Amino acid sequence: MENTKEAIFAGGCFWCNEAAFEATKGVIEALTGYTGGFEPHPTYKKVSSHQTNHREAVKVIYDPEKISYKELVEIFWKQIDPTDAEG
Repeated sequence: MENTKEAIFAGGCFWCNEAAFEATKGVIEALTGYTGGFEPHPTYKKVSSHQTNHREAVKVIYDPEKISYKELVEIFWKQIDPTDAEG
């Protein structure tokens, strides 16, 4: 597919975000990982215990002709708690 875009969302549980995006029409793939932080190869254990300053993140590859970035942001906001530092 030639016309794809990528967006990265960080906050809350990356598995919850991944599942929500993967169930969305127009999303080609959702990949989990980490963003930010200071350790080059963080582990889930270190990230989840706040030792690396990373955040759990999801890279979303999507077809902008089927779903807009704005719609992806709306899906993201439904998955997190913006009043909680952990999301």
